Amino acid sequence: MATFTHQTPHTHFLSKLPLRPKPRAISARVKMSLQESAPSLAVVGVTGAVGQEFLSVLSDRDFPYSSVKMLASKRSAGKRVAFDGREYTVEELTADSFDGVDIALFSAGGSISKEFGPLAAERGTIVVDNSSAFRMVDGVPLVIPEVNPEAMKGIKVGNGKGALIANPNCSTIICLMAVTPLHRHAKVKRMVVSTYQAASGAGAAAMEELVQQTREVLAGRPPTCNIFGQQYAFNLFSHNAPITENGYNEEEIKLVKETRKIWNDTEVKVTATCIRVPVMRAHAESVNLQFETPLDENTARELLKKAPGVYIIDDRASNTFPTPLDVSNKDDVAVGRIRRDVSQDGNYGLDIFVCGDQIRKGAALNAVQIAEMLL
Repeated sequence: MATFTHQTPHTHFLSKLPLRPKPRAISARVKMSLQESAPSLAVVGVTGAVGQEFLSVLSDRDFPYSSVKMLASKRSAGKRVAFDGREYTVEELTADSFDGVDIALFSAGGSISKEFGPLAAERGTIVVDNSSAFRMVDGVPLVIPEVNPEAMKGIKVGNGKGALIANPNCSTIICLMAVTPLHRHAKVKRMVVSTYQAASGAGAAAMEELVQQTREVLAGRPPTCNIFGQQYAFNLFSHNAPITENGYNEEEIKLVKETRKIWNDTEVKVTATCIRVPVMRAHAESVNLQFETPLDENTARELLKKAPGVYIIDDRASNTFPTPLDVSNKDDVAVGRIRRDVSQDGNYGLDIFVCGDQIRKGAALNAVQIAEMLL
């Protein structure tokens, strides 16, 4: 399958990215023009962090469209947003918003998706939803284009049928981008994941509060704690998702269940511990793997070098491995620390370290890649 990735230079709003190994250039992309024959789009939750990233990715990847509706809550209606050299007025999201819309990208929270997603699909719109509302619903594809594109077989713009397609959770996407090439070769029996998750996963307000807290703490003032209820700057803590009866939080449960659905493998054993760290927009994950058949680290490197949407930063001599800054505002997922798990006999286990931009590949980019497959 051709790589979907595309790298566009951005300037990180806190710091410039260091010089590191660069991801591969894109080999194929959809060419855009504003034309009548292209699909009509709607972006739901356009004023949020992921909604804004939807627009950035659509523009970066030259996605073809004939028209676009900018939709958000009543509170945001009337605001102006820029896209592709034009300004648009944000409209209030209603049941009638999807008349004549071919593809709708949703990132407005689960309750909004549950209310308006099915309504849009009934009107013939194909909904790509970034919330958790439909991920585990039978019959709704849960898709990472580089991993399981076959899950959305038969869903296309122009066939006259609406549909719901779910975007996986950000941690699941970033993890499986790196692990799936290894899984296809040697079949993963058990996977242990520890995540180090950025502020962006909790939205734009959390990112702003991290900046504010950092300034306050450095100035010797008490930090403002509106989003997480505790100090985030210069600290880390268990992910803020609700804790379930078995002691796992909902973020950890998502990684377990979504992996099984995406791989179509109910037998694979997955466990996770998810931690919130004071990083702006890119997640990091430590992944321990146990395989059914042997897989040595050199073969793993070769598999990952060929994998679409993945690149390697793994220089032991200089102690250079993936960091969140390497992947911030980037499309590809970086993987390093590739090594045999010495606690397992033979070559039946590996450890890897993965970093990916939570807003981009972990959300907006994956959704737009799904939309590209609908054309």
